Amino acid sequence: MPKVVTAGKRTIKPKLGQHFLSDAGAVAQIINALGDFSGKTVLEIGPGKGVLTAPLARKARRLIAIELDRVLSAQLRMRFALLSNVEIIEADVLAVDFDGLFAPKPGSTRPGMEIVHDPVEVVGNIPYYITSELLLRLFAYRKYFGTLVLMVQEEVADRITAKAGKSEYGIFSATAQLYAQVEKLFSLPPSAFTPPPKVDSAVIRLTIAPRFEELNVPEKEFVDFLRLSFAQKRKTLWNNLKDKYSSDHLRSAFDAAKVKSTARAEELSLEKSAALFRAL
Repeated sequence: MPKVVTAGKRTIKPKLGQHFLSDAGAVAQIINALGDFSGKTVLEIGPGKGVLTAPLARKARRLIAIELDRVLSAQLRMRFALLSNVEIIEADVLAVDFDGLFAPKPGSTRPGMEIVHDPVEVVGNIPYYITSELLLRLFAYRKYFGTLVLMVQEEVADRITAKAGKSEYGIFSATAQLYAQVEKLFSLPPSAFTPPPKVDSAVIRLTIAPRFEELNVPEKEFVDFLRLSFAQKRKTLWNNLKDKYSSDHLRSAFDAAKVKSTARAEELSLEKSAALFRAL
């Protein structure tokens, strides 16, 4: 998996598989995918050697780059030391306190004042094994974020953007599409990185747009329902749900939602899953 930083490992060396983006055209495409971020705050995850950091710093009002690798973090601090709008944080992005970074500081607002957050734009190169956990964390703090442009393993990108009815569609797809509009923008071959990895990568864009109100479902309960629905993908939806609901209850709800008892969770759109959830 091409990655600027291997999260979960405190010491990272090139021999462990770091692959740095080196294609200038790809850099320009990623920057363009963020849209107009001039005057905005940008969060960069895994800046590595700073190939994206430099163009981001030229336009962003504030750029926060989170890098796990100690050596790379030190090099980035030296490189961008004279830029007052750039902050390099050496940390695991899964442990960063987003409230501490983006929430108004005590005393900065008056009682009764409405707090309006300018959305933070996010860009990063995400290791496949933290992609799900990281996205869930970004969704949990979604009040701060607007657009996420992320580079991931192509297989992961295909799962995130898969449509209901496709074999790649699963709990990862459903959850991502519940919180955001998702797009697969373009693929990147191994030659776009130095050294070249063994897999292809892809850049995806997620525009935060939760659908709970539209689907008329409560957040936590519906997410838990989706997890139960996809608990064992080879099983039918009925079999995944039967330990929680009685057969009579399931039969009535499936009929009301017009869902076949033989259907699998991957066949249901979010709208149809929400209809079944409401019926149950």
